[in-house]
Amino acid sequence: MSNDIQMDDAGTEKRDDWVKITSSDGYSFLVKRSVAAISGTLKNMLSEDSSFREAIANTCPISERAAVVEKVCEYMSFKAYYEGPGSKEGVDVNEFTERIPPEVALELLLAADYLEGVLDSSI
Repeated sequence: MSNDIQMDDAGTEKRDDWVKITSSDGYSFLVKRSVAAISGTLKNMLSEDSSFREAIANTCPISERAAVVEKVCEYMSFKAYYEGPGSKEGVDVNEFTERIPPEVALELLLAADYLEGVLDSSI
């Protein structure tokens, strides 16, 4: 994924391309805006048409601990990559689910429900 970082005409990275997602225990995760938009809730929070403080600050707080938010970000990135354009080899869903520790599974499901459609029912 060598073309992940898009540059503007001056050769600098655009600030609005990245979004900070914060956990309840103070950890922050930077993800591409297009990745965060996989979540209906985050997409609405970050909508340029809204006057939400999340859209203005490019920061979305999620009231879950860092281990859960990390897995949510990881899954959104996984989903964005494999649903994006271009041919990719088929990836077994188990490749992702094997990386979910059992101790965060329930919290992850609750977070996914809040974030509207982050996790597919096939997982």
